[in-house]
Parts: sequence; C-alpha cells; structure tokens
Amino acid sequence: MATQRILDFLATRRPEGPCLVVDLDVVRDNYHAFEKALPNSKIYYAVKANPAPEILRLLASLGSCFDTASVAEIEMALDAGATPDRISYGNTIKKERDIARAYEHGIRLFAVDSVEEVEKVARAAPGARVFCRVLTDGEGAEWPLSRKFGCVPAMAVDVLRQARMLGLDAYGVSFHVGSQQTDLVAWDRALADAKAVFSALAQEGITLRMVNMGGGFPTRYLKDVPTAQAYGEAIFDALSKHFGNRIPETIIEPGRGMVGNAGVIKSEVVLISKKADNDNVRWVYLDIGKFGGLAETMDEAIRYPIVTPRDGDAVEPCVLAGPTCDSADVLYEKAPYPLPVSLTIGDEVLIEGTGAYTTTYSAVAFNGFEPLRSYVI
Repeated sequence: MATQRILDFLATRRPEGPCLVVDLDVVRDNYHAFEKALPNSKIYYAVKANPAPEILRLLASLGSCFDTASVAEIEMALDAGATPDRISYGNTIKKERDIARAYEHGIRLFAVDSVEEVEKVARAAPGARVFCRVLTDGEGAEWPLSRKFGCVPAMAVDVLRQARMLGLDAYGVSFHVGSQQTDLVAWDRALADAKAVFSALAQEGITLRMVNMGGGFPTRYLKDVPTAQAYGEAIFDALSKHFGNRIPETIIEPGRGMVGNAGVIKSEVVLISKKADNDNVRWVYLDIGKFGGLAETMDEAIRYPIVTPRDGDAVEPCVLAGPTCDSADVLYEKAPYPLPVSLTIGDEVLIEGTGAYTTTYSAVAFNGFEPLRSYVI
C-alpha cells in the first residue's frame, strides 16, 4: 500500500502521467515473511509478476531463486546475479529452440505437462530435471489458472515415466492453486494429488523428490487475506498429512504475494460524466485502464483499493473506465465502485496493491499511450 516513502516520492518528484511506484523495503519484508513462514521451502520468485531489475537484484541478494517463463526472463534473472542453479524454466509451453537456449545458459530445471513437451526437453536439454504440472480446480482463487496448464494426476504419471525413459531426471510434480488464493485448504487438495503421483511412480521404482507448490499467495486489496504465517502453517500441516515424516523437497513461487502490496499507481481523473440526466451512476474516467496496466480488472476479478484526496466525503456508486477508444476498457461496472461525490476532474488518485502484474500487462502503445512508467525506490 502507499508507504510514506512512496507518498514522499510522489510529492517531491511529481511524475507526470500515470505511473507505478514500488517500495523495495516492502519487497524485502515480504521475502523475509515467506522465509519465516516456510523455512524448509526454496523461494522461486515469479519474475512475470514484476521484472524490474531493482526488484530482481534485491531478491537475488537475499538468496531468492527465480521462476521464469521465457528465455528473456532467464537472462533478466542471470543479469540480476542469480546463478543458473537458482532458475527454473517454469512455463509448460516452450519452443524447442528456447529450451536449447536455456540449457546453454546452464538451466537444468524445466516444467512439463505433456509427453510431447517431455520429448522436446529430452532432445534439447538432455539429462535435465523435469517436474510435471498437475491440474487443480483453482476453487477459492480470484484469478484461477486451471485448464490451460497441467494435466490430470494419472497423466502426470505417464509424463514422468516417459521422462525417465528418455534419460531425463523425473524430479517431481507441481501445481498452482490459482492466483490470489484465499482458501487455505486449496493446498491440501493439491498435495493429495501430488502424493498420488509420488505413490504410483514409487511402485514402478521411480522416486520423485520435489513438490513445487506454485504461487497463489495473495496480496491485500479490499478484503483482508490470511498472513504468510497462516499459509505456512496450513501448507506444513497438509504436507505432514499426505507425506508423513518423508516430506519431499518443496518450492514455492510467490509473485503477487512478493510485490503486490509494495506498489501504488498514481492516476488522474480525466472526466466525470453521466449517460442520462436521470442516471444515478457516474462514469469516472482515469488516465489508466485495462490497456495501461490494469488488465486484472478483467471480469472484475481484482478490485484494487483506490485512495482519493476527498476520502471522508459522501460517496456514490461510479463506473470506472480507462482513457482508450475501446469499449472493453471499463474497469468496474457490474459492481460499481463507491467514490466521493466531491471527486472532480484533475484530482489525483492512488490505486493501491498494484506492484504485481501491471507494468508487464501494460500495452506498448495502444492508442498512442506510452507504457506504464515505473519507479522503484
């Protein structure tokens, strides 16, 4: 949220146009909270959440590993000081030449979710470690990540068996319970599936050694969320329940939970209007919208806290929209957003909890608007 450092930066620098400001002190605190909550798990920061070099350098210096989705992200992590053994190529959809390039960089840990992907890895990265992503239902998540990635547990057994046959190291399984996951039981359900894959392959003499428990750790928006410590306790209990005293190596991949609450977007009210004289809902247009970095408002999945200079005045429901010439650039209409009646054109507002998935979702130049500026302090 808006720390004093962020407020001071905005007051003294007065950056023009919409911009994101990230406070590194909050990122550092979040890293230590994950470290304390899950002391036996390796932390692989999801680079896609916010790949700002300053954030990557800080996390590399703290000992973090990195979950990457492309060769470009691998190179970003290497440039930030991470060694290849601290980087996972976590995308299950990779061109064979990108696998080969990653292998040349020294990457030896790859995600898969199909026999076809295993065959590519075996050709381009011989002897590498692979983990198979298992489908989860994503129930309880505000931004589910099911269907596109992963396979059912029974198929994961086939995938890892084939990996072993092709000379790869069948290392483990992964899952992702869905982004902004607030249901502590979600990891229990997923770990039950992971254990089933471990057990089936053990009967064939294949010993898996690692469970990648993915991300999903939330940041606070309008509703309170459990603490990192609460997640740690729930996950440890689930691991003990399913694996007993033979708990495997574990990985977590926080992205939103690492940087979400460290960033604030400064925006300006461009227009306030109504669609009819008797309309009881005002339209508030900002200088940032879905194409400027707020893509996660799609389907109103993520509702960001918005701070205005007129908070405390009487409020009324508003539809929030961005500035582009695209009718899809509407943020909150199904559930209008309560904003002060006194809010006026030219007012600056702060959109909090925007440290993750904003700069990377920002369009390059849609309608001629420049990409979202970012300042890391």
